[in-house]
Amino acid sequence: EVLLVESGGGSVQPGGSLRLSCAASGFVFSDFSMSWLRQAPGKGLEWVSTIDNGGAEIYRPSVNGRFTISRDNAKNTVYLQLNSLKTEDSAMYYCTKANTYIVNGPRGQGTQVTVSS
Repeated sequence: EVLLVESGGGSVQPGGSLRLSCAASGFVFSDFSMSWLRQAPGKGLEWVSTIDNGGAEIYRPSVNGRFTISRDNAKNTVYLQLNSLKTEDSAMYYCTKANTYIVNGPRGQGTQVTVSS
């Protein structure tokens, strides 16, 4: 059974930073692409970033240059570093065992990111 547990969210001011983590189990982590999604109140799930099993990264344009995805296969963990946060980045963030742009894969319970002054 795929199990994904996100952590690291919080409340920050615009321009602040957070580092999200997602601990994975139940599958051979190093074999799969991992992605981050987000969902703002009243909106649908939105793909944010993917890192494939070779370490190649891809980002949605609105976060490119501000967010960085990474993975530690020894720890079965994927990370998302969020820098220069904007109010529009406020959302519940989820990790998912899925390829680029896929939003209906298995995901965890999420971690809340709130950006406000």
